[in-house]
Amino acid sequence: MLIIILVMAAILVMCGLVLTYVAFPHRGADVPTAPWLGKGMAKAVDALPTLDAEEDEQPRAAGSPLDQRAPR
Repeated sequence: MLIIILVMAAILVMCGLVLTYVAFPHRGADVPTAPWLGKGMAKAVDALPTLDAEEDEQPRAAGSPLDQRAPR
């Protein structure tokens, strides 16, 4: 039972951090009560690897299920 409570607490903390990031640093604003938290989150996101937009433009393999979609 204790493990379930600890895991749920960790999940809630992670959700709070994601919500805080989306509400403030992602939009370019400072976190009102903890500007150090927003700066730390921004540094962490900048350090993470990201996908380039060019990778999305790669042609799909023939016979891919995505090729069989109805035209728009």
